[in-house]
Amino acid sequence: MVTVVAAATSEARRAELVSLFNAVSSCTSCRLAETRTQVVFGSGNADAELMFVGEAPGFHEDQQGLPFVGAAGKLLEKLLGEIGLTRDDVFIGNVLKCRPPGNRDPLADEIEACQSHLFRQIELIQPRAVVTLGNFATKLLSGSTAGITRVHGQQQKVRLGESEVLLYPIYHPAAALYTQAMLGVLEEDFRRLPELLGNEQTPVASATAAPEPSEVTSTETAAVEEATQLGFF
Repeated sequence: MVTVVAAATSEARRAELVSLFNAVSSCTSCRLAETRTQVVFGSGNADAELMFVGEAPGFHEDQQGLPFVGAAGKLLEKLLGEIGLTRDDVFIGNVLKCRPPGNRDPLADEIEACQSHLFRQIELIQPRAVVTLGNFATKLLSGSTAGITRVHGQQQKVRLGESEVLLYPIYHPAAALYTQAMLGVLEEDFRRLPELLGNEQTPVASATAAPEPSEVTSTETAAVEEATQLGFF
């Protein structure tokens, strides 16, 4: 059984999350503060059992202030629907809260400057499972240098802050947009999520690795469609 530290009341944790949102909204800890339109804190259910963590905001996310509102976000919503969930049931965030110029890869010092915000979000939301989308989120939260091709679909217990949670790495939805061969792999990994939440002791077998386009990094957060404005939490 996954150990979860006794939580404060939902109302107290939500209030803390709002305070964190207000603090992060004016963050100037790294160079990205100079080029962003706005901070993309994350959105969804503050009491979610399931949390998704991607790489960084893209163009539309930077404009709207919300995560995964482009093409990759639409695919994520479709995948959620196929397992009976919506965006309102989960919390979605990113390693970086600000868009890197031109959707380039996050730099090491930018991740270091921003990671405390993500870890605090996880502490406050207290999800049972954290799904990492792509390489940057997987490497940061697992503490390993293993790439997503090697570890996707393989659950592991990790300690994040004061809680032990299930970490479940999968490909970033953008990988399936640009490499259709990965779509089936992504769908297969996604279909394991209900079982993952229902019985943490059940081992998850690794799916067959698909070709990995340059570790799916700079294109992971590319957004090419507009989406409906969503609420925060």
